[in-house]
Amino acid sequence: MSTPTPGSVLRGAVDLSSLRNRPQPPAAAAAGSAPAGPGAPTSTLVFDVTDASFPQVLELSRSVPVVVDLWAEWCAPCKQLSPILEKVVVELAGKVVLAKVDVDANPQLAQGFRAQSIPMVVALVAGQPVPLFTGAVPEQQVREVFGQLLQLAAQHGVTGTVPVDGADTDAEEPAEQPLPPLHAEAFAAIEEGDYPRAIAAYERALAENPRDADARAGLGQVRLLDRVQGVDLQAARAAAAAAPADVDAQFVVADLDIAGGHVEDAFERLLDLFASLPTDERAPVRERLLELFGLIGDEDARVIRARSRLASLLF
Repeated sequence: MSTPTPGSVLRGAVDLSSLRNRPQPPAAAAAGSAPAGPGAPTSTLVFDVTDASFPQVLELSRSVPVVVDLWAEWCAPCKQLSPILEKVVVELAGKVVLAKVDVDANPQLAQGFRAQSIPMVVALVAGQPVPLFTGAVPEQQVREVFGQLLQLAAQHGVTGTVPVDGADTDAEEPAEQPLPPLHAEAFAAIEEGDYPRAIAAYERALAENPRDADARAGLGQVRLLDRVQGVDLQAARAAAAAAPADVDAQFVVADLDIAGGHVEDAFERLLDLFASLPTDERAPVRERLLELFGLIGDEDARVIRARSRLASLLF
């Protein structure tokens, strides 16, 4: 099995296939520039995007991570969140850009991103969607999520920047802060495909600092990659179908579903398994569900629904 795409690992998946190959307006955006066309950019870092100009944004995401803010004029939480997103993006000085989508004016984009509620924030990395969170969240949480996004983008070679309006391009750029040693070790191991070594590095980082959110997120992602590496999808599904009470067999298919973006299928499989087991055999299934909830994100509607069902099964 191939390594899951960024969007299928960090926060589930959305379907942009209907928008990916739409005809582009004449002025296509090159790497390091904001999209042209309808929805003129407010700056090189923060700009509006439309159904028509979206293919340019996808192309831009191959050079620099693009954060997509889905909002509407009537949405009060959107008005609380958008200034926070813009502030953090500006502070990152070209390492990330912010594409703003008015869902009322761009229904095809809203449908493509499955925007059931707004504000909804999604990233694009190398043309792949990475759902981040839904709803207005505190500034500190935005910073943490963007930090994880930059790490994920670096893993996939998306490390470009865009010029900042009014910046002195001749001025010496500040040196990037080096990764903490254990994080650097984990990244190096991931690049070599040595997932057990990356897991061990993240586990040591968490032992040193249990509040290290980046290490916790990285650990969940690498554990999933390690579990699905080399697994044959068809054989795994056949084994799970033949032994519906086999916890390990169901775990394998649930992992593959998460990696492939079939988040609800994975949750339903494990919740059905949990319900079918004797009380004293349920703990491993609950632990795996909680691990996957953390991987997808507590704000995700699918996690909220699955947590609710899990709670109803516990009491």
